[in-house]
Amino acid sequence: MSTTLSKSTHIQLEQKLLLPRIYSWQEFEVLENLLATGGFRITYLDGWIELMTVGEPHELIKKSLAILLEAYFIIQGIEFIPVGSATRRGEEKGTSFEPDESYYLGEKKANPDLAIEVILTSGSLEKLEKYRRFEIPEVWLWENNQLQVYAFISSEYHLVPRSQLLPDLDIDLLVSCVQMPSRLEAMRAFRNGLHHE
Repeated sequence: MSTTLSKSTHIQLEQKLLLPRIYSWQEFEVLENLLATGGFRITYLDGWIELMTVGEPHELIKKSLAILLEAYFIIQGIEFIPVGSATRRGEEKGTSFEPDESYYLGEKKANPDLAIEVILTSGSLEKLEKYRRFEIPEVWLWENNQLQVYAFISSEYHLVPRSQLLPDLDIDLLVSCVQMPSRLEAMRAFRNGLHHE
């Protein structure tokens, strides 16, 4: 017996669910262990738990951003340590979460310098508060085909027009290349754009 795929393949979009009550850290850890193999990403913030599935559109944007950004680091000679979606957690901070991508620039520190989060479905938890508790210097949020750059200044995040960590990076060029259908064409356009700066 052979199996054939339907011509119209259904692509799973991300889904988010905010659980309906406040949970203690210990209850969160139990739930986290139960869901460890279920394909869910789980975020905890001040007792609230959000579950999320991740679909192909989310992963395509995330990986496209990572490919181009890492090429930028290499082309510009910027030392970096990619740590992807490594979990940031602390009971004393009241939060546990996974950025989509994260990087140390230069050398390893207590926390990454840059975190990136792709938002395709509006979530219920405050997006920047969890990062603020770890004092991540810069957070990039991709939403509605735009990239917003937030810099950690005076204990708060502020929307800034350019990256403070990478001031020479053309954010508009990066965004336009991420949206191109071909990774090869996107990389060519990105490299050409860098050479014309």
